[in-house]
Amino acid sequence: MRLIRLAVLTPLVLPLAACDKGATPPAPQQTRSPLDGPPEIPVMGPERSILAFGDSLLAGYGLKDGESYPARLEQALRVRGVNARIANAGVSGDTTAAALERLDFTLKSQAEKPELAIISLGGNDMLRGLPPEQTRENLDAILKRLAGEHIRVVLLGMMAAPNLGKDFAAKFNPIYPGLAQKYHAVLVPFFLQPVIDKPDLMQDDHVHPTAIGIDAIVSATVDDVAEALPKAGGRLISAGPLPR
Repeated sequence: MRLIRLAVLTPLVLPLAACDKGATPPAPQQTRSPLDGPPEIPVMGPERSILAFGDSLLAGYGLKDGESYPARLEQALRVRGVNARIANAGVSGDTTAAALERLDFTLKSQAEKPELAIISLGGNDMLRGLPPEQTRENLDAILKRLAGEHIRVVLLGMMAAPNLGKDFAAKFNPIYPGLAQKYHAVLVPFFLQPVIDKPDLMQDDHVHPTAIGIDAIVSATVDDVAEALPKAGGRLISAGPLPR
């Protein structure tokens, strides 16, 4: 499926364009950037299993192996002493409906139950003009399923492109803070904030970040992810307030 483009995305360029759904998520490989720090820094403690579940922003569309957000985030966490292992379950072009359909299979296919899930979905719904009510319903079902499995969540928020109008934005934009509050997820209000209005950090499609852009996003979000991991080996035991 070709990349879906909107007539006006400037100054606010938003994900996610629908890409080939059959694309294989890039396998994490070691690459170097200022985020990496000295290579001899050891990780500490037991391995922490994290699931990255979403669309092309996680799959690494247009990037080389090892340059996706999950791969770079894993490296940044390990530099901080967190023995992270992130499974990249990003699929380019995924809508919230398609993601919901594959959620059970994804969870069952993990070698170890994730302690944390990072969710990036809804951008393709927005670009296709799907009803925000459907997006909210699907995301609600995804977060409910993860809460039922006692898996904590970092929800990567999206915002509606301005050319979709104020009415659409008024329905779409509150989805993420509303669901984060409902399920006590850690919210990143707007995942692409570090690269918006920075053409040198975006690919030629003006939708997906470059490798340097990914590093900027990782720098802005790595602390949120680290703090969202259960403390002292604990796991989410209910949908109630989470410890800090």
